Amino acid sequence: MSVATPHPGVVEPSPSPSLAVWPASAREAPGGDVTLGGVSLAEVADRFGTPVYVLDEQEVRARCRRYADAFAGGEVLYAAKAFLCRAMARWVQEEGLGLDVCSAGELELAVTTGFPPERIVLHGNAKSPHDLRTALRLRVGRIVIDSASEIARIAVAVPPGERQRVMVRVVPGISAGGHSAIRTGTGDQKFGLSVTDGSAAYAIGRVLGQPGLELVGLHCHIGSQIATVKPYLAAVRRLVGLLARVRDQHGVTLPQLDIGGGHAVAYRPGEPALDPAVLAARVRTELAEGCAGAGLPVPRLVVEPGRAVAGPAAVALYRVLSVKHTEGRVFVAVDGGMGDNPRVPLYGGRYEPRLVGRATAAPPRRVTVAGRHCEAGDLLAENVPLPSDVHPGDLLALPVSGAYQVSLASGYNLVGRPPVAAVRDGRARLLVRRETLEDYRSRDVGL
Repeated sequence: MSVATPHPGVVEPSPSPSLAVWPASAREAPGGDVTLGGVSLAEVADRFGTPVYVLDEQEVRARCRRYADAFAGGEVLYAAKAFLCRAMARWVQEEGLGLDVCSAGELELAVTTGFPPERIVLHGNAKSPHDLRTALRLRVGRIVIDSASEIARIAVAVPPGERQRVMVRVVPGISAGGHSAIRTGTGDQKFGLSVTDGSAAYAIGRVLGQPGLELVGLHCHIGSQIATVKPYLAAVRRLVGLLARVRDQHGVTLPQLDIGGGHAVAYRPGEPALDPAVLAARVRTELAEGCAGAGLPVPRLVVEPGRAVAGPAAVALYRVLSVKHTEGRVFVAVDGGMGDNPRVPLYGGRYEPRLVGRATAAPPRRVTVAGRHCEAGDLLAENVPLPSDVHPGDLLALPVSGAYQVSLASGYNLVGRPPVAAVRDGRARLLVRRETLEDYRSRDVGL
């Protein structure tokens, strides 16, 4: 998908007014329904109940292939924190991507699904001893060092005679991202080691002094929902400068450069999304020119898309429970909310819900779609148009629900986390079952 845009690397969504940000397989169906992967969403809701997340397998695979093609010759790691289950791990593996994990839980789920551990990277700002032991036991491909204190912890745990490949996460001093809570490229947040204050250079020197560690490259992640190429180019320039200093000071040429992910997707029609092909071309050019100027060989480029793979591939379905008119506002309350999607209170996420499952000629009115949880901030969408005859029992769909929703879901109010169903070629199947009261009772072992 490519159109003329005012900013290089930004691609505007399809102009289709109704399903612009939905998966490519989405089709309007008779009776006001929408099909996804050839499956009626109304039938999915009836079969699995609501809330339910509907994941389009072919959309996931197509987005993986788009990244693999754009970054051919480099390496693409799917960021598991966006959403992970066994099926997702399998699809990502079959499409040729590696995996980026942040915990022993994500790592073990992937490996026990059959994902090759050598294609997995572990990182995080506060890895537990269990995380590191698991990574070493399973022979994970790389560990990203996020603090100086991790260096000795990893080195001492490496079995005698072996070496663990590592990268150092660098903070390049660049602010980018759609919200302050997801900007990670500056020195005033918890991730990484700063170029500016010398902590990155210090950590690199310490790693190179450990015989059990093999430093294979630098890593950075500057933020999320970044819609332009420019911040990535600035990060590449600063990291190439650091690569040159490592060569000059230590005589070591590092073979890999990981620029993270954070690529923006459109949550509503008209919003920009970052085109991976444009990003790849611009970053490669910047990297090649920078390395040529510094007399360096071009390192292997690594990227870590998560949201851009999973986000647009899923739709969340909710039942309307009540419609309330109060002081000039209309609240449409549904059977889910911040327990399965905390993005709105956390990041100010914005969605465009749609009525599905019945036809209506009623004119639209502005409403707030509210969740069922006991917080005033439990809102899924504010000031959005829905048919004025929306009523209890109606089915609402929220597209672009595949990333940072189920993965961030909680047990607030002991409302079970929703199931995830996959659709493909006219069939739906359950991937993750609904969390039940019995699950809570089995964990509650005291009285």
